[in-house]
Amino acid sequence: MAQVIPLDSLLTGKAAAPVPASAPKAGCSAGTCGSAAGAASLPPDVWAKVKDHPCYSEEAHHYFARMHVAVAPACNIQCNYCNRKFDCANESRPGVVSERLTPEEGARKVLAVAASVPQLSVLGIAGPGDACYDWARTRATFALVARRLPDIRLCLSTNGLALPELVDEIVDMNIDHVTVTINMVDPEVGERIYPWIYHGHRRWTGRDASRLLHERQMEGLERLTARGVLVKVNSVMIPGINDAHLEEVNRQVTARGAFLHNIMPLISDPAHGTAFGLAGQRGPTARELSALQDRLEGGAKLMRHCRQCRADAVGLLGEDRGQEFTLDRLGDPVQEPVLDDGSARAEYRAWVAAERADRAAAAAEAVTALADTPALLVAVATKGGGRVNQHFGHAREFQIFEARGGRIAFAGLRRLDDTYCKGGQGDEDGLEGLLAALDGIALVLCARIGDCPRQRLAAAGIEVSDAHAYDYIETAIAAALGGRAGATAVTA
Repeated sequence: MAQVIPLDSLLTGKAAAPVPASAPKAGCSAGTCGSAAGAASLPPDVWAKVKDHPCYSEEAHHYFARMHVAVAPACNIQCNYCNRKFDCANESRPGVVSERLTPEEGARKVLAVAASVPQLSVLGIAGPGDACYDWARTRATFALVARRLPDIRLCLSTNGLALPELVDEIVDMNIDHVTVTINMVDPEVGERIYPWIYHGHRRWTGRDASRLLHERQMEGLERLTARGVLVKVNSVMIPGINDAHLEEVNRQVTARGAFLHNIMPLISDPAHGTAFGLAGQRGPTARELSALQDRLEGGAKLMRHCRQCRADAVGLLGEDRGQEFTLDRLGDPVQEPVLDDGSARAEYRAWVAAERADRAAAAAEAVTALADTPALLVAVATKGGGRVNQHFGHAREFQIFEARGGRIAFAGLRRLDDTYCKGGQGDEDGLEGLLAALDGIALVLCARIGDCPRQRLAAAGIEVSDAHAYDYIETAIAAALGGRAGATAVTA
C-alpha cells in the first residue's frame, strides 16, 4: 500500500505514523482565485512557474522556503512608512536586515542555505533598498547563484521607479517573478505617502514626484507582463490615506496584467522611527484588511498569506531562520560551503508532489460533509505541510479558513504579538490579546491545548479541538464541523 510520510517526520527524522494513501484525505479546495489557484485553473506554463513559489501559491507556502539576500542597500524613493535603519532580530518588517552583503557574500549565503534547507525553492532580492535601483549588485548576485543553483527560481522586489529600462535584462536572466509596490495611481494620494523620489539625477518632491513614480510603475508593469513575467503588486493599506483608493489601484493593475495583488497592512509603530509611526498614523485592523480584500475579489488575483518578510528572511513563510546563516556562522570566507548536487532538493520536491496528489485526490470527500454548513471561520495552528501540527500555546499566527457549504477556502492570517505559552506556562495577558485576534472565529484547531486556554476560549464562545492533530487541514475542518449541529454563521 502506498504511503505518504508526514512532513514533520521527513524533515526532523522523528518517528511518526505513516499516512496510508487510502486513508481519508483532503483536497486543496481553497478555490481557484488568487494565490489559491492550482494546476486545474492555470495554464501549464504558469502553473510550472508558481507551483513551488511560496509567495505566488498559497498551497506552495505550506511546503517551500524562500530566502532574501540583503545585497541592494541603495534606494531611490522615501516612503513615510519605511525606516531601514531600525533592526531587531525578532522583527518581521520589509526593509529590515541584520547585515548587508556584497554579491559574493550573498552568493555564499545562498549556497549555505541550499545545502542545509531542502525546502528552498526561491531566491529573492528585496533590498533593503531597491533591487532595480541597486541593479549592479542585484544582477551580480543572481549571476553568481544561477551558475551554481540552476534549479532555484529568481525573484526580485522593486518600487518600480527604475524598472522600465531593465525589463529586457530581467527577462534575459530568467527572472520570471517580480514584485512591484504600488500604493497609488492618483498623484494626489501619492504625495501623502512619498516625500521625495530620485530620478534622472535629481530629487523630485510633491505631486510631481508621485506623478512620475506612477507613470514609471505603470510602464514597468506593462512591459513585464507583455514579456510573460509574473508580476505581484504589493500595496500598503494606510487607513484614511489610500484604503478606499486601493480599489482603483486594483482595477488599474488588473487591466495591465498583474498576476497577484497583495494588500498589506501598514506597520506603524513609533519605535520604528518612520514618519507615519511618529505621526500616529494607525494601521488597519484585521477586519478592515479582510473587508478590503473581499471587496477586491473579481479583480487581480489576491494574495492573502503574505508575512511582510524581512529583506534577509530565510525559511518557510511565517518562520525566519536568517540568524542561522549570518556571515560569522558560515566559516572561513575563502571557502565555499560543501554543496550537494541538488539531489536533496529534488527528493524533497518529489515528496511534495506525492503529498499534493494525496491531498488533492480526496477534495470532494473532505467537503461533502459540509454541503449544508453555513459560513464559518476556522483558525488553524500549523507549522507547515498543510497539517494541523502546532501547539496552541506556541502559535505566533493562525491561518484562517472559511467553510461554506461544500467549500473550504483560505481566508487570511491572524497574527499575534507573541506566543501564549512561555517556558511551559501560559501568559494571561497574552491570552487576552490572543482572544482579540480570534474575534469572529467559530472553531480553533491545534495539535494540543491546555485546559486553561481551552476553558477561556469556550467562555468566549470559541470551540477548540486537538482531536485532529496532524491531519490535513481540510480533513480536520471537515471532520470537526461534520459533527457540529446548529452551527451559527459568522463573518470575517
